[in-house]
Amino acid sequence: MDWGLKNRLARIINPINGRAVMLAVDHGYFLGPTESLEVPHLTVKPLLKYCDSLMLTRGVLRTSVDANFPVPIVLRVSGGSSIIGEDLSNEKITTSVKEAIRLNASALAMSIFVGAKYEHNSLVNLGNLVNDAEEFGIPVLAVTAVGKELKKRDTRYLSLSCRIAAEFGAHMVKTYYCENFEKVVNTCPVPVIIAGGPKLEERQALELTYNAIKSGASGVDMGRNIWQSKYPVPMIRAVRAIVHENSNVAKAYDLFKKLCNEKPTKPKKLIQPKIQTK
Repeated sequence: MDWGLKNRLARIINPINGRAVMLAVDHGYFLGPTESLEVPHLTVKPLLKYCDSLMLTRGVLRTSVDANFPVPIVLRVSGGSSIIGEDLSNEKITTSVKEAIRLNASALAMSIFVGAKYEHNSLVNLGNLVNDAEEFGIPVLAVTAVGKELKKRDTRYLSLSCRIAAEFGAHMVKTYYCENFEKVVNTCPVPVIIAGGPKLEERQALELTYNAIKSGASGVDMGRNIWQSKYPVPMIRAVRAIVHENSNVAKAYDLFKKLCNEKPTKPKKLIQPKIQTK
């Protein structure tokens, strides 16, 4: 692995503990203005300093993220179908590697649809993306999407999808949590990051995080379970406590409740220096 690619991976997955908290805000590319993500910059801004990286499309990156904030970017580069379209699995590469370099992306992300109608296209797209990205030392995250027609999220299916993604050259894989998740992790030779999935109650989302990390996941890529919470900042901090501080569910949930009850501090007034006049 060349230096540049290894360095970019280290921005996303902490090389000290091998863990990562990724914040997913790429939902709009097929869902449109999702609840709590209608105005992306309002959702993203308070959460930036608590995530290790931000997963999103180039449109939201350009319009809704402060370029002066040094957050690593995992750039979503695939798309082409909407939630009302005929087949969500019919995705293509929509953002070039050249554009990703211009946007200073630390990694690229695309979906694969194993078992779906357009499985072949998605896997060939992954192979081609890895070829193009590795030329410039950029890692690729493969997202094992299931689409509307695929409901399987069991060990056998997810192990198959993750292994295929790794075999095609993905440097990281994002997938769903399932029973016997250790098998998914153990049979995938690259880091596995779990998706938050549908909105859960806060304690349930923390249990999901804890169980995945305990089973060997390298981290989480959560979206709705953070920014659709009534208290997004306490939630991401509680998730972070599990991922990076090895907190258990009870301690993380206690932290969440404590942070929810804290009164926001007022920003300090800026004192203008007195100008000496002769």
